[in-house]
Amino acid sequence: MPGSNLMHMAASWMNYLKQHHERFLNELVDYLRIPSVSAQSAHKKDVERCADWLVNHCRNMGLKTRLIRTQGHPIVLARTPRKKGSVKPHFMVYGHYDVQPPEPFDLWTSPPFEPRMEGDHLFARGSTDNKGQHFVHLKAVEAYLKTGQELPCEITFLIEGEEEVGSESLTPALKKLKPELDVAAVVVSDNGMPSLKHPALTYGLRGVTACEVTLVGPNRDLHSGIYGGAVDNPAMVLCQMLAQLRDSQGRVKVPGFYDDVQALSLLERSQARKFPLKDEAMARSLGVRALFGEKGYLTVERRAARPTLEINGLTSGYQGEGSKTIIPSKASAKITCRLVPSQDPRKILRLLKRHLQSICPKTVRLHFEAGHSGKAYVTAPDGPYAKAAMEALEVAFGKEPILMREGGSIPIVTEFKEVLGADTLLLGLGLPDDNAHSPNEKMSLTAFTKGMHMSAALWQNLAAHS
Repeated sequence: MPGSNLMHMAASWMNYLKQHHERFLNELVDYLRIPSVSAQSAHKKDVERCADWLVNHCRNMGLKTRLIRTQGHPIVLARTPRKKGSVKPHFMVYGHYDVQPPEPFDLWTSPPFEPRMEGDHLFARGSTDNKGQHFVHLKAVEAYLKTGQELPCEITFLIEGEEEVGSESLTPALKKLKPELDVAAVVVSDNGMPSLKHPALTYGLRGVTACEVTLVGPNRDLHSGIYGGAVDNPAMVLCQMLAQLRDSQGRVKVPGFYDDVQALSLLERSQARKFPLKDEAMARSLGVRALFGEKGYLTVERRAARPTLEINGLTSGYQGEGSKTIIPSKASAKITCRLVPSQDPRKILRLLKRHLQSICPKTVRLHFEAGHSGKAYVTAPDGPYAKAAMEALEVAFGKEPILMREGGSIPIVTEFKEVLGADTLLLGLGLPDDNAHSPNEKMSLTAFTKGMHMSAALWQNLAAHS
């Protein structure tokens, strides 16, 4: 397409986004008012109402839209108008309309489902996670459709209502929808960036595997004065065993834990050095005197690109007011490992179970219960679609974007790869202080505005790189 036509198209959608900006915000406020809390049965009708609102909104935009019923909450599928015989590349935008429970209410400065704008922030449950973030992509596509500009690619929106409760209905739906989801790549804005001055493409996520370890000693709690020194204490044994899982240098001591871990590339290590948040500032914001982690790596590398083993909870003995001098009959710990690409969650669990069994004394019995798992995800940070996304970020934010990994896990991204054969571009618009999952959740209005511009430019770039 000649350069003059591209400039004219860009001017058209930019003008549309500017002229209708206030309406977009009002629509988002209406969307946020619906308390679509998927985890609470009391809000089941609200979740369905939110899905219906989204279906009507997408249809009014000009998208071919339908509601897909599942055994859980509905999925909204909306596609741009398709011409017969079209050979345009096809991309998918994923998002979720369900939100986290808002409790505790007393920590909110305003009601969670009564959106409030203050300065550059829009406060409401779901504003950044995830209604506001996928809404920018809807509005960018609307700018094309309502100005009569032909999109350079086909776009399907898949917006589900169960992300906050595990997306159990989504994988079966993906398998059924696979013939029509013949997409080249998936775009997801459900994560974050370091700052408005540091827009980022996230090209990797850690995986996760979980378990609960329980040590059982005597058949009942015992008087510590009568039996102390004669019967081993399960709580003490558990602490001694857990202390053997990590060394003073931050390395996990489970044999074989690092066997499949790949070294970070020179590109990845150079990008990590561009990460803006410094150790001192992070420690200060977290209220700790110093940070800790595996020696030989930057903090950003340790928290996003290296595997870890963490104790998430410890339970044993008397927890009430005052003292109770007992030897508890059992003790348990909840453990998760964050994993990097090439690490198999099932293998890591087997290694961990075997190691715990090897160091467990005969004075107690060990029970090992496996929990949820999800593989790590990574895509080529220098691939053509990644470059297209980086260019769109720079156009919108006016800053050179950075490449980054994130330490959290989004298991559905792995499902997109395994079921649809499509890589995912993670273009997060959330900021570190947006309080996702916490009271006073918010979204930056600047991120909202620039996100729409990023999305509008993205489709041109992706089509060109296809």
